[in-house]
Amino acid sequence: MLERFTWIKQSGFRWSGDGMTVYIDPWDVPEDFEPADVVFITHAHDDHYSRDDLARIGRDDTVFVAPRDVAAELSGDVTAVAPGDTIDVRGIKGQAVPAYNIRPERLQMHPKENNWVGYVVELEGNVYYHAGDTDHLPELEGIRSDVAFVPIGGKFCCGVDEAVGLVKAMTPDLAVPMHYGFNEGVGVARDGERFREDASPVKVEVLTPVVPFNFE
Repeated sequence: MLERFTWIKQSGFRWSGDGMTVYIDPWDVPEDFEPADVVFITHAHDDHYSRDDLARIGRDDTVFVAPRDVAAELSGDVTAVAPGDTIDVRGIKGQAVPAYNIRPERLQMHPKENNWVGYVVELEGNVYYHAGDTDHLPELEGIRSDVAFVPIGGKFCCGVDEAVGLVKAMTPDLAVPMHYGFNEGVGVARDGERFREDASPVKVEVLTPVVPFNFE
């Protein structure tokens, strides 16, 4: 289910299908990576909404899917979404889902009123959930997906323990940790293995990012 995915860094992924390239929160995309057919952006922070990367991988016909505040800054073929909206772009169907903070120390980092999002999308018959930056929200527990990409770095969003609680409630077929090991105070590389151990019996696959970790 992950054969077509490449973890770039942080929450940035590339999916390469037959005749279709999809990016989610691209950041520091290598120069030799192909242009995008579709780009999903979860929110306005620059490690998820990188204007330089969008300029590099975007084409005249690239479709951008983004929350309304980000969409307002983009040009071209742009689909603005809010939590609960359905998605159908280039044959990719899915839904935008909530992504925000509920822990008191984080409330101003990803406020609920910003209407930032995660995504549930179907690609070649599999359903993938990309959480964006979020805490463990009760309304996310009902998401059913084959694969769940969840942040584990803490500080700005779920740490390992919160992410473990979320995937155990969601019970995806496979969970993949992200958003750790690149910023000071936001997890270290070995947290991926701790997440794998603690999330059992949920199966976890720890990917290796194309861009090396900054914090081991």
